[in-house]
Amino acid sequence: MTHRILFVCLGNICRSPAAEGAFRARAPHHATDSAGTSGWHIGAPPYGPMQMAALSRGIQLEDLRARQFVPADFDRFDLIIGMDADNIADIEALRPAGNETPVRPLTDFAPHIGADHVPDPYYTRDFDGALDLIEAAVEGLDAHLRN
Repeated sequence: MTHRILFVCLGNICRSPAAEGAFRARAPHHATDSAGTSGWHIGAPPYGPMQMAALSRGIQLEDLRARQFVPADFDRFDLIIGMDADNIADIEALRPAGNETPVRPLTDFAPHIGADHVPDPYYTRDFDGALDLIEAAVEGLDAHLRN
Protein backbone atom coordinates (compact mmCIF):
# COMPACT_ATOMS: atom_id res chain seq x y z
CA MET A 1 0.00 0.00 0.00
CA THR A 2 1.24 3.46 -0.88
CA HIS A 3 0.90 6.20 1.71
CA ARG A 4 1.02 9.96 1.23
CA ILE A 5 3.19 11.45 3.97
CA LEU A 6 4.04 15.08 4.69
CA PHE A 7 6.97 16.03 6.94
CA VAL A 8 6.73 19.50 8.54
CA CYS A 9 9.15 21.73 10.44
CA LEU A 10 9.47 25.49 10.89
CA GLY A 11 11.30 26.69 7.77
CA ASN A 12 11.36 23.57 5.56
CA ILE A 13 15.11 23.87 4.98
CA CYS A 14 16.58 21.45 7.56
CA ARG A 15 14.54 18.88 9.47
CA SER A 16 11.54 18.25 7.25
CA PRO A 17 13.46 17.97 3.97
CA ALA A 18 15.99 15.71 5.72
CA ALA A 19 13.13 13.52 6.99
CA GLU A 20 11.55 13.47 3.54
CA GLY A 21 14.88 12.57 1.92
CA ALA A 22 15.71 9.87 4.47
CA PHE A 23 12.25 8.32 4.23
CA ARG A 24 12.19 8.58 0.43
CA ALA A 25 15.55 6.75 0.28
CA ARG A 26 14.26 4.03 2.62
CA ALA A 27 10.73 3.62 1.22
CA PRO A 28 10.58 5.13 -2.28
CA HIS A 29 7.18 3.59 -3.07
CA HIS A 30 5.42 6.07 -0.77
CA ALA A 31 4.47 9.59 -1.90
CA THR A 32 6.30 12.16 0.24
CA ASP A 33 6.62 15.89 0.55
CA SER A 34 7.80 18.39 3.13
CA ALA A 35 6.68 21.84 4.20
CA GLY A 36 7.32 24.54 6.76
CA THR A 37 4.91 26.26 9.08
CA SER A 38 6.53 29.59 8.17
CA GLY A 39 6.87 31.11 4.73
CA TRP A 40 10.39 32.44 5.27
CA HIS A 41 12.18 30.21 2.76
CA ILE A 42 9.56 29.47 0.08
CA GLY A 43 11.31 28.19 -3.06
CA ALA A 44 14.71 27.81 -1.36
CA PRO A 45 16.68 24.55 -1.42
CA PRO A 46 17.51 22.82 1.85
CA TYR A 47 20.11 24.60 3.97
CA GLY A 48 23.64 23.91 2.70
CA PRO A 49 25.06 22.38 5.89
CA MET A 50 22.05 20.04 6.13
CA GLN A 51 22.46 19.03 2.51
CA MET A 52 26.13 18.25 3.12
CA ALA A 53 25.44 16.24 6.29
CA ALA A 54 22.66 14.30 4.56
CA LEU A 55 24.75 13.65 1.45
CA SER A 56 27.54 12.21 3.62
CA ARG A 57 24.94 9.54 4.57
CA GLY A 58 23.79 9.01 1.00
CA ILE A 59 20.60 11.07 1.41
CA GLN A 60 19.86 13.32 -1.57
CA LEU A 61 18.10 16.63 -0.85
CA GLU A 62 19.18 18.90 -3.71
CA ASP A 63 15.93 18.51 -5.68
CA LEU A 64 13.73 19.68 -2.79
CA ARG A 65 12.39 23.24 -2.45
CA ALA A 66 10.77 24.84 0.59
CA ARG A 67 7.07 25.50 0.67
CA GLN A 68 4.63 26.56 3.34
CA PHE A 69 2.13 24.21 4.96
CA VAL A 70 -1.45 25.00 3.90
CA PRO A 71 -4.84 23.71 5.13
CA ALA A 72 -5.34 21.78 1.87
CA ASP A 73 -2.43 19.53 2.95
CA PHE A 74 -4.84 17.83 5.36
CA ASP A 75 -6.70 16.47 2.31
CA ARG A 76 -3.60 15.72 0.23
CA PHE A 77 -1.87 13.48 2.77
CA ASP A 78 -2.71 10.38 4.83
CA LEU A 79 -0.28 11.28 7.60
CA ILE A 80 1.31 14.58 8.62
CA ILE A 81 4.46 14.43 10.74
CA GLY A 82 5.79 17.37 12.74
CA MET A 83 9.30 17.74 14.10
CA ASP A 84 8.36 19.40 17.41
CA ALA A 85 5.40 20.47 19.54
CA ASP A 86 5.38 24.02 18.14
CA ASN A 87 5.19 22.69 14.58
CA ILE A 88 2.33 20.39 15.55
CA ALA A 89 0.43 23.22 17.27
CA ASP A 90 0.86 25.41 14.17
CA ILE A 91 -0.36 22.57 11.93
CA GLU A 92 -3.36 21.85 14.15
CA ALA A 93 -4.32 25.54 14.16
CA LEU A 94 -4.94 25.21 10.40
CA ARG A 95 -6.93 21.95 10.57
CA PRO A 96 -10.23 22.25 8.66
CA ALA A 97 -13.36 21.43 10.64
CA GLY A 98 -14.19 17.75 10.48
CA ASN A 99 -10.81 16.68 9.07
CA GLU A 100 -9.30 13.62 10.77
CA THR A 101 -5.89 13.29 9.09
CA PRO A 102 -3.46 12.10 11.77
CA VAL A 103 -0.73 14.53 12.85
CA ARG A 104 2.07 12.95 14.86
CA PRO A 105 5.56 13.83 16.07
CA LEU A 106 8.32 12.09 14.11
CA THR A 107 9.86 10.88 17.36
CA ASP A 108 6.70 8.79 18.06
CA PHE A 109 8.15 6.30 15.60
CA ALA A 110 11.39 5.86 17.56
CA PRO A 111 10.46 5.71 21.26
CA HIS A 112 13.75 3.93 22.00
CA ILE A 113 15.72 7.14 21.32
CA GLY A 114 14.17 8.92 24.30
CA ALA A 115 13.51 12.23 22.52
CA ASP A 116 10.19 14.03 22.26
CA HIS A 117 11.24 16.22 19.31
CA VAL A 118 13.93 16.73 16.69
CA PRO A 119 15.98 19.78 17.71
CA ASP A 120 16.36 22.36 14.93
CA PRO A 121 19.95 22.14 13.64
CA TYR A 122 19.63 25.56 12.03
CA TYR A 123 19.94 26.86 15.61
CA THR A 124 21.80 24.03 17.38
CA ARG A 125 24.26 23.48 14.49
CA ASP A 126 24.11 19.73 15.26
CA PHE A 127 23.16 18.45 11.81
CA ASP A 128 24.49 14.96 12.46
CA GLY A 129 22.60 14.70 15.74
CA ALA A 130 19.37 15.73 14.01
CA LEU A 131 20.00 13.21 11.25
CA ASP A 132 20.64 10.45 13.80
CA LEU A 133 17.18 11.09 15.30
CA ILE A 134 15.55 11.44 11.88
CA GLU A 135 17.04 8.21 10.53
CA ALA A 136 15.99 6.24 13.61
CA ALA A 137 12.47 7.63 13.40
CA VAL A 138 11.99 7.08 9.66
CA GLU A 139 13.11 3.48 10.16
CA GLY A 140 10.37 3.15 12.77
CA LEU A 141 7.86 4.91 10.51
CA ASP A 142 8.65 2.50 7.69
CA ALA A 143 8.13 -0.47 10.03
CA HIS A 144 4.87 1.05 11.34
CA LEU A 145 3.48 1.48 7.81
CA ARG A 146 4.32 -2.12 6.91
CA ASN A 147 2.24 -3.47 9.82
